[in-house]
Parts: sequence; structure tokens; C-alpha cells
Amino acid sequence: MLSRDQVLRIARLARIEVADSEAAALERELNGILELVGRMAAVDTGGVEPMSHPEDAGQRLREDRVTDEDRREAFQAAAPQVEDGLYLVPKVIE
Repeated sequence: MLSRDQVLRIARLARIEVADSEAAALERELNGILELVGRMAAVDTGGVEPMSHPEDAGQRLREDRVTDEDRREAFQAAAPQVEDGLYLVPKVIE
């Protein structure tokens, strides 16, 4: 169980401003969370196989294929300056 001083110290370390009027409520909430974690830790999970996801479902993946045509030449035709397939831009940093 956390004391009020511990709650205020945690808040200070986390750089969270906690007013004295809020400290008691925060203390109850944090102690409730710690109590729940303690109850969960007490559950015997020896025979439970770990799972990577709660639902053993596979993802439906689409086929990896190119769907757009190569239009680089058309795009570069409208560019002011192009050289070796690259766009040339003015120097902005000296």
C-alpha cells in the first residue's frame, strides 16, 4: 500500500502537479490498481499456454503486385530541369 507521502513523491518524480486535495483520491486509485495487480499475480497460470494474440486468426493479405504504371517520364516532362532521371532544384543553402 502506498502512503500519501509516497504518492506525492511519485507525482513529483513524474513532474505531475498534484494538489493536496487530489492526493487522497489519487492514493486510493493507485492502491486500487496495485491491489488488482496483486490479485492477478496470485492467479495460478501454470497450465495456461501463452498466446501471441487473443484471437488466433490469420490476416487476409492481398497479393503483392504492382498496380500503377510507371509514369516517371510524363511527370518529368513537366519539370523545369531534369538530369539523368533526377529533378534539379535551385540551391537554397550556401
